[in-house]
Amino acid sequence: MGQAQISKAARWRAPPFIKASAALHAVGATALVAAPATWPWVIGALLANHAGITAAGLWPRSRLLGANITRLPQAAAQRSEIALTFDDGPDPEVTPAVLDLLDACDMKASFFCVGTRAAQYPQLVREIILRGHSVENHSHCHPAAFSFYGVGRIEKEIRTAQQTLTALSGAAPRYFRAPAGLRNPMLDPALNALGLQLVSWTRRGFDGVSKNGATVLARLTRDLAAGDILVLHDGQPPRTQNNVPVVLEVLPPLLRRLCDAGLHSVPLPHALS
Repeated sequence: MGQAQISKAARWRAPPFIKASAALHAVGATALVAAPATWPWVIGALLANHAGITAAGLWPRSRLLGANITRLPQAAAQRSEIALTFDDGPDPEVTPAVLDLLDACDMKASFFCVGTRAAQYPQLVREIILRGHSVENHSHCHPAAFSFYGVGRIEKEIRTAQQTLTALSGAAPRYFRAPAGLRNPMLDPALNALGLQLVSWTRRGFDGVSKNGATVLARLTRDLAAGDILVLHDGQPPRTQNNVPVVLEVLPPLLRRLCDAGLHSVPLPHALS
């Protein structure tokens, strides 16, 4: 696997937006040398460009900084498939309950696990695989400053998690989700070097911050359709006023909605293969 990943790094191509940004910087540098008096215009253009790059990194579904899977392919949608994905786990209280709820409805999902938490609860990682779900990469320690890292530090963060998750699950994750969905232009070459694909989502309920299960459910099910990728959180989620993890309050009615709509959740490798 390592050799394949190294060869992929040599074939990385910058996305058009990044190429245009690099060209703008080159033109700006040339203009400053040829006509120093143009510096206010050059600086203004570069600041606007950097603002655009920052905005693209703050928009989890953006493709400006590189390839980004935001929904399943048409073939999966035609099979009435959607993808339930769970971030930030595994969690010793929540993850087993999520697995039981999925089993009861014969639904499969993808769990974007944090490397340090996976190492803390290895039996849960193995249980996820045994029950027919997939384990994917959500970074080694879910750093809040992830989107500020350089390419080397990003690659180390993801590679460490990849090694941990591969060892525990017996299969190398194929997909990566950035912490909080935030990133910078350095992520795309790092993922290319590691042979991973970025996955965000079609819709999210903000169950990682909201304590209102009804609101979370409404966000997830509004205009829900085949091919959607939904993101929830089984890792240390907020609790409702009844002290129930929000995801465990939301998941049962969500699964019923899927069944009523004739939709079936499958792991990402199945839907994207």
